[in-house]
Amino acid sequence: MEQYVMKGGTPLIGSVNISGAKNAALAIVAAAVMSDEDVYITNLPDVNDIHVMLEAIKEIGAKVVRPDRHSAIINGSTIDNLVVDYEFIKKIRASYYLLGSLLGKYKQAEVALPGGCDIGARPMDLHTKGFKALGATVDEGYGLISAKADRLVGTHIYLDKVSVGATINIMMAAVMAEGRTSIENAAKEPHVVDVANFLNSMGAEIKGAGTDLIRINGVDHLHGTEYSVIPDQIEAGTFMYAAAATHGEITVMNVIPKHLEATTAKLLEAGCRIAEGDDLVTVSAKDIELQPTQVTTLPYPGFPTDMQPQMTVVLGLANGVSTVTESIFENRFKYVAELNRMGAKVKVESNIAIITGVDHYTGARVDAPDLRAGAALVIAGLAADGLTTVDDIKYIQRGYEDFTEKLRGVGASIEKVDDERALKKFVFQVS
Repeated sequence: MEQYVMKGGTPLIGSVNISGAKNAALAIVAAAVMSDEDVYITNLPDVNDIHVMLEAIKEIGAKVVRPDRHSAIINGSTIDNLVVDYEFIKKIRASYYLLGSLLGKYKQAEVALPGGCDIGARPMDLHTKGFKALGATVDEGYGLISAKADRLVGTHIYLDKVSVGATINIMMAAVMAEGRTSIENAAKEPHVVDVANFLNSMGAEIKGAGTDLIRINGVDHLHGTEYSVIPDQIEAGTFMYAAAATHGEITVMNVIPKHLEATTAKLLEAGCRIAEGDDLVTVSAKDIELQPTQVTTLPYPGFPTDMQPQMTVVLGLANGVSTVTESIFENRFKYVAELNRMGAKVKVESNIAIITGVDHYTGARVDAPDLRAGAALVIAGLAADGLTTVDDIKYIQRGYEDFTEKLRGVGASIEKVDDERALKKFVFQVS
């Protein structure tokens, strides 16, 4: 079993290049099959979820060429199967994007029900509501969800709850529907905008992405394009919070500072120093005492739920009592027991974590319960005294490219090991 093992207590200092946004790239790869011409996507993150999605579209007949590890040329003209039951696709939540893209193009799709991290209920009801409003019939059974329509016709769709996945999925289904579609109470996240921009580069007519009202004029077909995925705001935030927790100084490069405003605002409240450039942000926590604050996760432009575990790790080292309220997912504090084993003092009441800051964490063996919590526990380990081992790193590898290499680049003492011998070797080297 692969593990991360690290020796903490050293401030992380240096710069790191941020990869393409996983959440945007997954939807963009799914949308690329809607064209029968070559679609050249660059700045793809080299992570497991992307590999699974690319293999899934190959399984249904799409042509996929990888010029290098960060790009792909996709052509959907050879798709000959509209049932996506690829063995691994059910392991990633974003598998549902193939419903929207295939339904939009072929008026039919059947996809394995999605999995992903167990951080709480993420039902498909808003997705199916949108598909049905466009004229499709939707059924679930035997581990699959299917959608079918004789024709898709544009309509007005109001989302009862802001949902990134439903917004993107309905948008993909609607771009080749007849007439005009409007999506009200749409999600505003940067990856929603990125998918809309990608579809527009293929000939779609989408306006209003990034606002709560998206308008779509249906088109007959989508053509090929070349497109670069936006930088990953969550990867950037993870390294920014690693700088805070270890009292270091890290510059995240290849970022869009606007996308990081909620993340940087909480670091400022915690006492960190922030400097921004056109495509970089520097976080310094040298010689400061971290201060407590209150955080509530909200849809963009609010504080991102995917940064909540990392925020808790930082506030666990602050001088005072903080609160973190999780308003998006109901099961996102599973990591707290592991963090408390490292010396943190965090108490969860309903959807609120009450955090009493401690002077330091101590190394321990902990389990990564999901992607972002796993990364947060790595940050805790790098801030802790002594050795920390993080198990179940398969979750972390789903969303962070070259995680150990990038951390070592800013001074971390960390290795990925896959057996007891490698673990003992690391311990010997750092002791």
